[in-house]
Amino acid sequence: MTRDQFIDASELTKLAETDKVCYLAFFYLKTNSLEEFTAIDGARWLSESGISNPNRTRLDQNLRASRNTIKGQRGLKLTLPFVKSLETKFPAVTQKSQDVIDHGTILPEVDYVDTRGYIISLAKQMNVSFEQNLFDGCAVLMRRLLEIMLILSYRKLSIESAIQDAAGNYKMLEGIINDAKTNSTLALSRNSKGMLDTFRELGNFSAHKIEYTCRREYIQPHIQDYRALIVELLYKSGIRV
Repeated sequence: MTRDQFIDASELTKLAETDKVCYLAFFYLKTNSLEEFTAIDGARWLSESGISNPNRTRLDQNLRASRNTIKGQRGLKLTLPFVKSLETKFPAVTQKSQDVIDHGTILPEVDYVDTRGYIISLAKQMNVSFEQNLFDGCAVLMRRLLEIMLILSYRKLSIESAIQDAAGNYKMLEGIINDAKTNSTLALSRNSKGMLDTFRELGNFSAHKIEYTCRREYIQPHIQDYRALIVELLYKSGIRV
């Protein structure tokens, strides 16, 4: 569980100031093994969380007077009954979150927010892969998202038979792209047509070439073109209107 998830789950913003700090102290106790804290710590937690910027002197007095704290060696500690009560109330606090926290390096949040769950998940994983220097993974995810967006666009335009074989299965991405370059109903922009093979090859090399390792400089020059292509397909697919 992340801090923000804990804040939401505990409805922290509805609590009194002292209780807010005690709840956050519990969170850091369970996730960072932080056994003692001070009013300075509490004020920083509230400020970092965007909740408030309290008076430290008043906060210190209130924390010391709280029934949920006892004196420690360097500051304050939470009482055992209080910790036990929150452990019962929030058993998932120590579970590692499955949320992917990205910074929108390849595809900014404004482009993927409020689309579809699997698109959001892929976009976040793709961004984080690039941000964490996992460039082969990033290239493969870029290729995968491109393939999905092309198929969704063909479906929306009711022309998916153009990219299916006799058995109704979708063709390999190369076949889809070959059709996308000339399909007048899909009507991709000139720049998008020109970039399709670039992203297909980046993903293919990372997925299949034994000696190949993708690097930042192979992806970075094409980020704006990739964003423009995906955004265009979001509109073609009807996900954006």
